[in-house]
Amino acid sequence: MAPPFAHGSLPSAPGPRFNFAQHLIDCNISRPAKIALIDDVGQLSYSELAERIRRVAAGLLALGLRREERVLLLMHDSSDWVVSFLGAMYAGLVPVAVNTLLTADDYAFMLQHSRAQAALVSDALLPNLRLAMAQGGHELQAVVVSRPSAALNSGEVSLDALIEQSAPLPQAAATSPDDPGFWLYSSGSTGRPKGTTHTHANPYWTAELYGKPILGLLEKDVCFSAAKLFFAYGLGNGLSFPLSVGATVVLMAERPTPDATFKRWKEQQPTVFFGAPTGFAGMLASAKLPGKNEVALRLVSSAGEALPADLGQRFTAHYGVEIIDGIGSTEMLHIYLSNIPGKVRYGTTGWPVPGYDVELRGDDGLPVPDGETGDLYVRGPSAALLYWGNREKTRETFQGAWTKTGDKYVRNADGTYTYSGRSDDMLKVSGIYVSPFEVEATLVQHPAVLEAAVIGMTDTDGLTKTKAYVVLKSGQTATADELKAFVKERLAPYKYPRVIEFLPELPKTATGKIQRFKLRDMDKVAA
Repeated sequence: MAPPFAHGSLPSAPGPRFNFAQHLIDCNISRPAKIALIDDVGQLSYSELAERIRRVAAGLLALGLRREERVLLLMHDSSDWVVSFLGAMYAGLVPVAVNTLLTADDYAFMLQHSRAQAALVSDALLPNLRLAMAQGGHELQAVVVSRPSAALNSGEVSLDALIEQSAPLPQAAATSPDDPGFWLYSSGSTGRPKGTTHTHANPYWTAELYGKPILGLLEKDVCFSAAKLFFAYGLGNGLSFPLSVGATVVLMAERPTPDATFKRWKEQQPTVFFGAPTGFAGMLASAKLPGKNEVALRLVSSAGEALPADLGQRFTAHYGVEIIDGIGSTEMLHIYLSNIPGKVRYGTTGWPVPGYDVELRGDDGLPVPDGETGDLYVRGPSAALLYWGNREKTRETFQGAWTKTGDKYVRNADGTYTYSGRSDDMLKVSGIYVSPFEVEATLVQHPAVLEAAVIGMTDTDGLTKTKAYVVLKSGQTATADELKAFVKERLAPYKYPRVIEFLPELPKTATGKIQRFKLRDMDKVAA
């Protein structure tokens, strides 16, 4: 059965000279006074946004940065994040947008791996960046601080000062569609993230193939994304999509708790909300869930992890609005398999987005028939170029025109696809990948722990949480809370195991390999 998308020709490709920041400025020349961004401290019109982008570009070049050099972008969501990201791209630099929830050790690795020559950082995250620089011994030409609250060190400058002191750069760097535009880091199965290199054209394609035709975003929309800008999903939701059509974006620095989300729903009245299943579960369980007449939602999107059918149905019953569930990836930048407004199949991830080809393949590399599980491969114009400095993983993931996603799916008789899990042992918790190996390696550093194995468990909402099985050393004692705190101190807080169960020994093969499938079976029986 053909997918139920409107038929029509696909958008034309960008010309030989294309700079994504310039493209967004050009898209909004006719609406200079329209509000582009609303954040926690103020708002920017489209003309003010364009002015600040050009001034940041000039300021970064005046600091001595050169074409295609990387600049680390470590900021909470704000208008400064958008201005910094697009200002760097306008100048022909390559912003490296990183997760704000990581440790100084993670940032030290990213600074060295990306060879960043400067950093753009939120004031609240500056101490962590300073620690990372000292820890890794990586020197930067400059550190640009968003909204500093105290005196800065030598080599640090405020973003506002940089903007005020710089005349607008009159012309964007003469980049091409295939030139490196920005990086995002994708979680690695061994704990070290992979530097995913995207082009200037990649965000153009996600907006043209998904934001406009599938979601149908309009100039009059007000968009609010719980997923942060450093995520591929959030970057489309909060930057590429709305700014391509002249919509208004609501940006929030704090964590997207139910209360924080409800506050923006009621005060800013967004018409389009982008969330993830874990967030929807928390909102629906909240006693403060706003009524339908208190919000202006007309469209809601979900990605990051598979949306349980019950969550979608309960949300729609309350608000009369469908949740459009889809799957994307850091490597493909945004969603390529999706439900569509007006024809949602809850419990499935929908149909392939026009402009993308999808295949399910067996272990032999051949397509599998409908109803059978296969590894998901996708082909489309928003695919990343490579993983920086990682030839082995690049070859494994980017196979010619096809990208191996690492997800397993089943194709149904109506052409929809249903999620069947991961092809590796990676776990997706609250929309963020967690490596069980990294958590296990941290647990065994505790003096009382002999062995540990981490699996995914399903909670009452049908969402994945981490569970650790731990074997203690003879004569040693430790509590579950103690071990959770131990992990939180050493890894990003979201990686800690939500449940810890103690065993006398772990199930293993004759060669000593842990049999995780037996632990998963034990967990199902216990449930």
